[in-house]
Amino acid sequence: MDVTMKKIIEASYLTADSAAHYRTILRYFYHQHERMRDYISPEELLDYLRSIPVFLDYQEEQLHQQLAQLVKWNNLIARQDMTNAKTIEEYKKKRFRYQCTPYTVEIERMLVQLEKIGDTFQGSLERSQFDRLLQALTSLQTEIEHELKKPAEEYMRIWEDVFRYFQSIRTSTADYIAYINSEQTDQRMQTEAFLVYKNQFTTYLRDFIVSLQKTSLQIQQLLTELATVKMQRYFQRLIDHRMAIPRLEDVSTSKEDWLLEYTEYWDSLRQWFLGSTHHQSELDVLQWQTNEMIRRMTRYVQRIGERQQHFRSRKKDYLQLAKWFGESKNLSEAHKLSSVVFGSMTIKHLQLEEGTTENLHVDPWDETPTELTIKPRTTRYREKTKPGSFQANDEKKREQRKKYLEERDQEKRIIEKYVTQGTIDLSSLSTVEPFVRKVLLGWIGKSMASKDRTVKTDYGFHVKVKLKQEQMITLKAEDGDLTMPNATIVFEETR
Repeated sequence: MDVTMKKIIEASYLTADSAAHYRTILRYFYHQHERMRDYISPEELLDYLRSIPVFLDYQEEQLHQQLAQLVKWNNLIARQDMTNAKTIEEYKKKRFRYQCTPYTVEIERMLVQLEKIGDTFQGSLERSQFDRLLQALTSLQTEIEHELKKPAEEYMRIWEDVFRYFQSIRTSTADYIAYINSEQTDQRMQTEAFLVYKNQFTTYLRDFIVSLQKTSLQIQQLLTELATVKMQRYFQRLIDHRMAIPRLEDVSTSKEDWLLEYTEYWDSLRQWFLGSTHHQSELDVLQWQTNEMIRRMTRYVQRIGERQQHFRSRKKDYLQLAKWFGESKNLSEAHKLSSVVFGSMTIKHLQLEEGTTENLHVDPWDETPTELTIKPRTTRYREKTKPGSFQANDEKKREQRKKYLEERDQEKRIIEKYVTQGTIDLSSLSTVEPFVRKVLLGWIGKSMASKDRTVKTDYGFHVKVKLKQEQMITLKAEDGDLTMPNATIVFEETR
């Protein structure tokens, strides 16, 4: 039978009719277990219960009955106490001492944590957890590079550090984001009392984002290098450590089960930071949620400010402005004050005509300025029209077309000089012209939208782009350098 389908009788005491008695008894056992006292006698337990006002009339017979019931539910283990037996009758009476079971300890530990949480999420965005995780992963990578020559216990310690910090990151960040997104917090943010804490909240979130961006890329780089295949020898050392610890209950557990367990843990860590082909990484989701929280707080603060401004009287402001204008020495000084308070009275607008050229690689400042006639902004204005002749401008069109084709021809020849045996390898290029860089990046961008990565260029070429994401290069041009993934552009025959 699957263990997930098993009935947990150890939790029966939480919903029993006398749950108050059972919970008080087991909470005492839990506190004594934390103080490294395992076996508790009924006499000591009875004295403790009667010290509580609610249990003043608690009877010894009732205690023995409830202890026996807790033993049936596997919450306690009874052990016969023979140390104080002075007569045969006392020995036959079977005096017991009791010890709480591991299930009970974990249940009580969980209840203590739940009592601290209350009705709201807690959690935090701890910047140091990412730094500690990065240090642990760096140590792990260093040990792998040194051929794993240390004792297996050392590797188990590093493994536990990695997943302790990872678990802390997962739980604390998820709980804090749930706290921010809860309905109670959302309602509090819409009150004016939130203005006192807005700077503290935004600074806290901004510092977390900055720290996350500093360490996340390093963590992702490490996890990319530490693929699951590369970790197999490390997993074997962890298995060796577990096998060196004698445990009767692990006799049936095979090495394959432990190897599968470690592999799944490591894959979950890598997917959280790197994502997969089907899911976005949780790290990216965390960054987006944090930025969204900052935007939401900004919107709330803006709305609160607008509400306050709506009911505010501007009378004193206008009187102060009138005083400033009244104290101006001359009209020029008043004009300067007016420009600061109300802005420029005459604003010049800039406008560009569209379609001044068909060349996609021309920058705006290289174009010839165009003169525009400003028309009155009134509904009564009508342009004067007069009949005129139609000009064909065929000669001018032919000249422009010839000039355009010559420019395209020249660009095509420049690009062809970078072609070597039907390919352009960006990593082998020297300094190129700016328009060549624009053309090559345009081909790469269009190829991303094509299934077979093949596009037809403006020059009539059919090219196929092979992008190498893992290999970074610097493409040098006359106006600056660009760091990008390496790409190979293959020129195919015209179809």
